[in-house]
Amino acid sequence: MIRIRSALVLTLAFTLVACAWLDSQEDETRDWNVTKLYSEAADALAGGNYARAIDYYEKLEARYPSGRYAMQSHLDVAYAYYRADDPEAAIAAADRFIKLYPQHPYVDYAYYLKGIVNYNRSVGFLDRYIPTDPSQRDPGSALDAFQDFAQLVRLFPDSKYARDARQRMVYLRNNLAKNEIHVARYYMKRQAYVAAANRCRHVVEHYQRTGAVEDALEILIVAYRSLGEHKLAADVERVLTLNRQAGRLLDDEPPPGEVSLGRKLWDYIGLDTN
Repeated sequence: MIRIRSALVLTLAFTLVACAWLDSQEDETRDWNVTKLYSEAADALAGGNYARAIDYYEKLEARYPSGRYAMQSHLDVAYAYYRADDPEAAIAAADRFIKLYPQHPYVDYAYYLKGIVNYNRSVGFLDRYIPTDPSQRDPGSALDAFQDFAQLVRLFPDSKYARDARQRMVYLRNNLAKNEIHVARYYMKRQAYVAAANRCRHVVEHYQRTGAVEDALEILIVAYRSLGEHKLAADVERVLTLNRQAGRLLDDEPPPGEVSLGRKLWDYIGLDTN
């Protein structure tokens, strides 16, 4: 009987401690109104506490699914995910904003943010501190970024983000062309001359006015000679010479500067003053 009583006392004590712990873990935001919740989320984001900002924005969207604060939160949380190095979530949030608010005056920002996320998503920790050739990375994200920027420029040619998007498209196009050259050189080492020639022809046909064209023509000459196609090699060599003499061959474009998205979006619709 004593043992049973002791067990009951211990169980009751544990329950009380557990309840006290749960009370201490209650959501601090439970009594916040939409203005307070948004303000705290914005402050957390501005202060670099992205995890907290995301938590607050998501709670705001769940509790107040309509209205201007919810609308702005959909856009802000995309930026928060981007800064938190969660590219998939950032793109998903931007896509959700575009779908929900296609006529929003700043929907161009959502398109631009998608492009920036894809532009940077292949850059790993070491890439930020050790210089690498971006053209040697998997071109998948570069293609996605190019398409995102192209969509922005097509839909919003006068957007304040359009100029930077165009510059990044030029740089991405150069890197995609150089990626084809890397593959062509790999095929040459493997003596897969037909495959190498096909890659180089693709560069010449689809990536004109890039620095990779000169490399493509040089490799193409060697590939044709290796295949015994001396007439074709002579034709390509003549084209290369004429373009060099005419100064039509271009150097590689320098990479665009670091983008500063700045986090002042809520000022656009006056959420801080109304």
